[in-house]
Amino acid sequence: MQGQLKPHRTRYWLNPTIDDEATFQVNVEAVCDLYRQAPALHAQGIHVISIDEKTGIQALERIHPAQPMQPGQPERIEYEYRRHGTQALIANFEVATGKVIAPTVQDTQTEADFVAHVQQTVATDPQGQWLFVADQLNTHKSATLVEWIAKACGIDEDLGVKGERGVLRDMNSRAAFLQDESHRIRFVYTPKHCSWLNQIEIWFGILSRRLLKRASFTSRADLKGRIFQFIDFFNETLAKPFRWTYTGRPLVV
Repeated sequence: MQGQLKPHRTRYWLNPTIDDEATFQVNVEAVCDLYRQAPALHAQGIHVISIDEKTGIQALERIHPAQPMQPGQPERIEYEYRRHGTQALIANFEVATGKVIAPTVQDTQTEADFVAHVQQTVATDPQGQWLFVADQLNTHKSATLVEWIAKACGIDEDLGVKGERGVLRDMNSRAAFLQDESHRIRFVYTPKHCSWLNQIEIWFGILSRRLLKRASFTSRADLKGRIFQFIDFFNETLAKPFRWTYTGRPLVV
């Protein structure tokens, strides 16, 4: 047993604090149920989109080319590199098809950037119905997002004033509006510390392993172009729905 201990290795661990167990369970089940319904909704023309940002993607240029693998020897990647800045990717994973649609790669990740990205996404089917699965980041519940969705959905009502009253008052009131099931464009939020429920996180892992981990980029523009190229390649050759088996419900013993 002692020989199996590995004191040189560690792993991050989180003991989350759940304020309301019943609400937490309902929210987890809602996300998982939406994934299970995605194929049928897609057949009806309803888009189920897993959305999130991958920020701080570094444009690292290796000082020397990698040495290809040889029999008995792995590929050797140059240790030293030049930094050319970072890019922020906002991506949409279409749950029913497994494709990444209408991605955005840019220098910043702001409230305005996120709203512009959602606008760009919805513009691919302006009159369609859109359901976005997102985490609890404050930019996903912004006043600007509420105002745009109200306009896009033809909702003509007093939204109030940010920090004072009405729908725009605070993040809770804005989140309630953005989750309203009567809206043509709405959000479904994963519980706090449950971004792993968001399927786009799985795809970000694929992007990191297949492109970012080994590549060398000569500039931010090069990094941006290569990300778009990879997305095109992925959609044409690799895309398929994830086989989501977790229901969010406790196992029956």
